[in-house]
Formats: sequence, structure tokens, C-alpha cells
Amino acid sequence: MSRPLARLRVRLVLALGAAEIRARLRMPRLMWALTRRAAHPTAPFAELVRIESDPAYRALFCAELDAALEQRLATRIAVVDEIEAAAERLKALIRHGERDHGRAA
Repeated sequence: MSRPLARLRVRLVLALGAAEIRARLRMPRLMWALTRRAAHPTAPFAELVRIESDPAYRALFCAELDAALEQRLATRIAVVDEIEAAAERLKALIRHGERDHGRAA
């Protein structure tokens, strides 16, 4: 794409964005009426109803839930291991520092 054409496209996009902002500020009710919304709002417990009524979906949901819980547990165990290793390194550093300090005095 040539450079002048790219500049023209950028200017056009910026101009359209500015026009949209100006229209939203000057005609908020009209812009609200023209804004897309979902055709059918989802029921609050639609997925829960599907889990309870569809055995195949329930099995899939439970399998994904089990996998997520196992991943969460593995992550927590890894974090605890890292913290314990860091604590041991810190203890060793403190002990080593005390020995060096005693020799210097």
C-alpha cells in the first residue's frame, strides 16, 4: 500500500471516530436506539439448567471442572515449593552471613 493511501485511510478512520463521538454526545437517545444489543438475554441459571438436564453436558462439565481443580492444586503446590525453597535459601544466606560477621569481628 502506498504511503499517501495509508495516510488517507488513517485520517478517514480518525474522522469517523470523531463523528461517532460527536453524535453520541449530541444525540444520546438516538445513538442508544441504534446500538446493537443481544436479541434474547440469557437466563441467569441457563447453564445450570443445562448441566442438570443434559447428562452428556454434565459429564463434560464435571470433567473440565476436575481438570481445572487439579491444575489449580498443582499450581498451588508448585508455589508452595518455590516459597519453601526460597525460605531455605534465605536461611542459608543468613547463617552464612552470621558466620562471616563473627570472623570479621
